[in-house]
Amino acid sequence: MSQKTVKPYNSDKSKKEEVEQMFDNISVKYDFLNHFLSLGIDRIWRKKAVKELREVNPKKILDIATGTGDFAIANMKLQPEEIVGIDISNGMLEVGRNKMRKKKLDHIITMKQADSENLPYEDDYFDGLTVGFGVRNFENLEKGLSEMLRVLRPGGKAVILEFSKPKRFPIKQSFTFYSKYIIPILGKSISKDEKAYAYLPESVEAFPEGKHFENILIKLNYKNVKSSIVSGGIATIYTGIK
Repeated sequence: MSQKTVKPYNSDKSKKEEVEQMFDNISVKYDFLNHFLSLGIDRIWRKKAVKELREVNPKKILDIATGTGDFAIANMKLQPEEIVGIDISNGMLEVGRNKMRKKKLDHIITMKQADSENLPYEDDYFDGLTVGFGVRNFENLEKGLSEMLRVLRPGGKAVILEFSKPKRFPIKQSFTFYSKYIIPILGKSISKDEKAYAYLPESVEAFPEGKHFENILIKLNYKNVKSSIVSGGIATIYTGIK
């Protein structure tokens, strides 16, 4: 079943081009808005996701859709030798590079502009891989997931953190109201980009979550695929082994 294509601006540009434009537009305010709108819970989710990588003792980690690098920084807990954060938006990466310099992490964490559906790395290069709230922005979901698998070494692990749709009362009703009404209003007033934060609930709605997403990973030859919901189903952590 093909997925509905949801784009931020619904222009003649491709989804990839629109996503790059959107993140360039909101890059300066992104960190503040991300933590503010998630009430800081996103930090807890990333910590849980990073723990999933510990079992493979990764020395080389790739963080896809790294944005300003928060997930890359969280991966420092694993004491790797190298972390590469890639993103399509150079605006986000510039904020991230400044962050790495300030935190004195730029000798381990490299921020690189690259397309997640055409990764500039050889096969089997990384031990571990993370993606935080990025796969739903892929223009071609299966192509991006296949590229992730290609650059993982045999036995390497992918950890994907993505928004999902809570199923139980009252979290379902509260999250629906918050994401459809509160987030777009606050996002617009602070970032000055009306479309960017209206795109969030639309892209979450269209994403093939839960078992549907697990089945896509299995189809693409990820092994030992698992998922666990966090915060009552607001987000889900998916894992798979090469």
